[in-house]
Amino acid sequence: MDWADFGVDLHLELDASGGRRAGLERALRDAIRDGRLPASTRLPATRALAAELGLSRGTVSAAYDQLVAEGWLVARIGAGTEVSPLRRVAPAPAAPPPGPAPFRYDLRPGSPDVGLFPVTAWLRAVRRALAVAPAEAYGYGDPRGRPELRRALAGYLGRARGVLADPERIVVTSGYVQALVLLTTVLRDAGTATVAMEDPGLAFHREVVRRHGGTVLPLPVDGWGARADLLGTGTLARVGAAVVTPAHQYPAGVTLHPSRRHALTDWARAGSGLVVEDDYDGEFRYDRQPVGAVQGTAPEQVAYVGTAAKALGPALRLAWLVLPARLVDPVVDAKRHLDLHTETIGQLALADLIDTHGYDRQVRTVRRRYRQRRDLLLARLGGRLTVEGISAGLHATVQLPADGPGEAEVLAAAAAHGLGLSGLAAHHHRAADQPAGLVIGYAHPPAHAYPAALDLLARVLPR
Repeated sequence: MDWADFGVDLHLELDASGGRRAGLERALRDAIRDGRLPASTRLPATRALAAELGLSRGTVSAAYDQLVAEGWLVARIGAGTEVSPLRRVAPAPAAPPPGPAPFRYDLRPGSPDVGLFPVTAWLRAVRRALAVAPAEAYGYGDPRGRPELRRALAGYLGRARGVLADPERIVVTSGYVQALVLLTTVLRDAGTATVAMEDPGLAFHREVVRRHGGTVLPLPVDGWGARADLLGTGTLARVGAAVVTPAHQYPAGVTLHPSRRHALTDWARAGSGLVVEDDYDGEFRYDRQPVGAVQGTAPEQVAYVGTAAKALGPALRLAWLVLPARLVDPVVDAKRHLDLHTETIGQLALADLIDTHGYDRQVRTVRRRYRQRRDLLLARLGGRLTVEGISAGLHATVQLPADGPGEAEVLAAAAAHGLGLSGLAAHHHRAADQPAGLVIGYAHPPAHAYPAALDLLARVLPR
């Protein structure tokens, strides 16, 4: 019998010092007792196991019969031999002490409503994509990503975001964080690892840059967005790259002013700097047509980063870089040595979803849902606190009154009621002496729980 034909794989270490049958019985008992063979696990047929272990079929049959008699196994005609469902296994290791109780409702920013994932459309896209995928698609892939997805992205980004995207300059990554790691690595290796990052901004992204060899300097944000006019001056004179969110700044919620967009690209052209454009919430503008990407005006100075996390879901781990020509080879080399390539099946499915306009339909669906959630949030606030920024995205930022409870008190009160909130101070490079505020994510909890979460929010906010 060929080993490759075995129907059920079973790893056993036999000690035949007391006889082969006794050794097999002992190995099976140990595997059941240790939990490696859970209750109701089906065992290989006696002929198959005998061939695998180099024993006679009679020896295996006798061992099975003995363990059936002892109650370790059960044998049923036509159903084979299984581990007895009554057999207890070793107790599980003690659980670690419980952490803080989870929030009943979570209004912290950063996550979409994963209940809006288009399961039916995705399944259809997977089926269509796999039906025509070449055999080589299941092997090791190009670090840049599947050509089907890079071609689809080039068309979509040009049409929807104004990005000048040659498929040869697109690198598919496993999320935005990996894109940031790749760019930081390339900048570090080129000796230009000092990076300006928006202040306020997401602290986790600053830590990602630092952990991969970058030095982070704060780039102030005001009502016109990132202070691109400060790049190349003062403490920012030695910056080699600037990471910005022009479409909808996180967390301030503003759009980068046209004069700042020009200042940003002028700085990059003048000193060979790199603009890293995080197109955060770029497709989710609710009051008007979204502004186009900065990359479309300066493709040789901007590394554009987009992701499917908000429109589809973070679980897909699919994002993309559109790179200046000079960065393609070093980023591809860094990607090759980081994880070789991003998983393929999801890339093929996303390419199909884009080509059949299913992705456009999904963006419109979630855009409508998030606009409704934002409108409901504003209605529940009832003018008590002012929501800052444009009508866009998946979060809202509000300032707390100077004469009311501080940020820490509001967060503590919310936690005591089982409500997760995020403070504004933690988003600043230096939290001290910053205005008190909240960053409220309205993409979750699920739709049925969202009104109750807003009711609870109204109870803990200053009146």
